[in-house]
Amino acid sequence: MLTEKTMERLRILAESAKYDVSCSSSGTVRSGKKGMVGNTVGGVGICHSFADDGRCISLLKVMLTNYCMYDCAYCINRRSNDIPRATLSVSELEEITMEFYRRNYIEGLFLSSGVVRNPDYTMERLVAIVRDLRTVHRFNGYIHLKTIPGASQELLTEAGRWADRMSVNIEIPREESLKLLAPEKDHKSVFQPMALIQQGVLENKEDRKKFRHAPRFVPAGQSTQMIVGATKETDRDILQMSSSLYQQPTMRRVYYSGYVSVNTYDPRLPVLKQPPLVRENRLYQADWLLRFYHFNVDEIVDDAHATLDLDVDPKLAWALRHPEFFPVDINTAAYAHILRVPGIGTKSAMLIVNSRKFNRVTSYHLKKMGVVMKKAKYFITCGELTSNFSQPIVGINELHPERLRPLLVSKAQQKRAAAEQQLLLDFKDDV
Repeated sequence: MLTEKTMERLRILAESAKYDVSCSSSGTVRSGKKGMVGNTVGGVGICHSFADDGRCISLLKVMLTNYCMYDCAYCINRRSNDIPRATLSVSELEEITMEFYRRNYIEGLFLSSGVVRNPDYTMERLVAIVRDLRTVHRFNGYIHLKTIPGASQELLTEAGRWADRMSVNIEIPREESLKLLAPEKDHKSVFQPMALIQQGVLENKEDRKKFRHAPRFVPAGQSTQMIVGATKETDRDILQMSSSLYQQPTMRRVYYSGYVSVNTYDPRLPVLKQPPLVRENRLYQADWLLRFYHFNVDEIVDDAHATLDLDVDPKLAWALRHPEFFPVDINTAAYAHILRVPGIGTKSAMLIVNSRKFNRVTSYHLKKMGVVMKKAKYFITCGELTSNFSQPIVGINELHPERLRPLLVSKAQQKRAAAEQQLLLDFKDDV
C-alpha cells in the first residue's frame, strides 16, 4: 500500500531525476511470457515517446535517493545544495513500480541514484531492485539502469543480466572542464564501466550463437549524456566525443542536455537567461547526420566553423558552404549524394533510388515521396528546368549562398536563434 509519506518521497525523487534526458528508447524486445508481468515492444520509445502506431509509451523515471557524496557544480543534487532530500527503500521502489504498472501508469522503469557511502554500496542497492523486479515480482517490462561510476565489475555484470539498457553519463566532453566543475570525478571512472558493459554485450552475443537460450546481457546497449553550455567546449568538441563513442558497437545513443542554471551562486558556471535549446536541437540534428547520413565530424564542424549555425540546420549549413557539390541529379546520383541534399531524408532518398529504376523521377514524384521541396529545389535537378516552366527554378550556383540563405530561414527561426545568441555566457576567468 502506497502511503502519503511514500508518495511525497516519490515526488521529490522524480523531480530530482528530471534533468537526466538519456532515457527515451529501449531498442529491445521482451515478449509476453506465461507467469511474467508485462512486455516490451521492440523498436519503440519509452519515456514519453511514441510508438509507430501513435501510442504514447511512458516509464517511471525516479532516483533511489537524491542524497549524494559528490559536489558537482552543474548538478541540482550536489551535496552542498539546500534542497528537499529523500530516499526510498529497495522494497518501496519495487512496490511503487509494480503498483504503477498494474494501474497502467507506466510500461517501464528508468532508475538512477545519487551516490551515498561509496559507489559499490549504491550500485548494490540498484542491482537488488532490478533483480527482485525480474525474479520476485516477475516484471518483464523495460528497465533502464544508470550505472554508478566506480562500481565493481561484479556488480556491473549482475546488473547487465537484469537491465535492458545501461548508461553512464560523461556530462562534460573534456576532462579539464570536468575537473573544474566536478573535482571528484574523471573520465576514467566513466569509460571503464562503458568498456566493461561493452565487453559483456559482445561476449553474450557469442554465447547466444552457441547456446540459443543463454541469458541476455544489456540487449538494448548503452547510452550516455553530455551537458551543453555549462563549459567553454565548442560544438566541435562535443561532436568529436560523440563520434568516437559511436565507434563502439554497443553505444546506441548520445544525448545532449542544454544546461539549466540550477546553481546560479557558483562562479564556475555561466550565467544563462534560459537553457540553450536551439543549440541542443542543432546538436541532435548533427548527431543524426553522423549516424544516418554518412557525414563525418569535420564536414559538419571544422576550424573555421567550430560552432553550429543556429539559424539553419547543420545539413543546410553544409550545403550553403559547398555550392560546388550541387546541383545533384536525382535520376543518376548515388544514394550517398542524394542524402546530402537539404530536404531529403533517408526514407525519401531510398524511395528515389528504388523508383528511378522504373521511371524518371520528377518534382511531382518527389513531393509524393515527402521531399521538402521548399529546400530541395535549390540543390537538385531532374530535367525539368525547361521552357515548360513559366518560372524556372534557380539553383544555388545561380543565386549564390549569401542570397539563398535568407530565402530558406523563416522569421521564427531567426527570432529563436537571435534570442539564444543574446544569452549572457559569463565564464569567470579568475577561477
